[in-house]
Amino acid sequence: MTMMSSDRHQLGATPLDHRAAIAVETARFVTALENADPATAVPSCPGWTLADLVRHTGSVQRWFSALLHARLQAPPRTRDVDLRLPEQWDGYADWLAESATVAAEAFAATGPDLPMWAWGVDQHARFWARRMLFETLVHRVDAELALGLPATIDRAVAVDGIDEFLVNLPFATSFAPDVANLRGPDRTIRFRTTDGDGDWLVRLRSDGFGLDRSGAATGAADATVRGTAADLLLLVYGRLDREAEAVEHDGDEDLLTLWFDNSAF
Repeated sequence: MTMMSSDRHQLGATPLDHRAAIAVETARFVTALENADPATAVPSCPGWTLADLVRHTGSVQRWFSALLHARLQAPPRTRDVDLRLPEQWDGYADWLAESATVAAEAFAATGPDLPMWAWGVDQHARFWARRMLFETLVHRVDAELALGLPATIDRAVAVDGIDEFLVNLPFATSFAPDVANLRGPDRTIRFRTTDGDGDWLVRLRSDGFGLDRSGAATGAADATVRGTAADLLLLVYGRLDREAEAVEHDGDEDLLTLWFDNSAF
């Protein structure tokens, strides 16, 4: 699959301290769990309960932390890690908070520029911090939506999250096989924020797809999607439907259907 750009500092992305943001997002998640029922269904993660969501998020943080400590130079052969998961729900919130501490310890032991294997475009330790941030943020929002709580996303974080999703999506076929269907005869989709700078042009070609940095600022696209940075982040992650009032789109509807039917992970 062809990737059009491997820039570390992507157009539209605001430099963030991903490591610090993980602690903030985890704390928000923990706050949302106060007095919550673990059996609460999570509509944005079909088949999951709130307990499943917490287990998954903390497990991801601890697994990524193990990868960082190992300074992995090749794909891992196992996902086994000592989760130290409590047996009862009343210990889950503290366990999730502790997961962020485990991550902070891993970050302290590995500089962000340390070369290491990653499934995405950036082959450095910083990939895992950035990826962990958006795993945590999106699932924090999942929890809040399930519990009927307001789900807010800081704009700078949302902009970076859209970029992180789009730059890594071409490499996600090992766990999101439908991504391989995202190809076409030189077709383009533009994602543009309505609340400030933020513009990404995705180009589909016969051999794959990727972000086209050269055309991101100018030129027409075959289809365009617009929304606030927060709404676009939820849209690309499948937490918001493109027909929602918060989203505007025009152009080739078949192209948009192809994208949204195959880009989830």
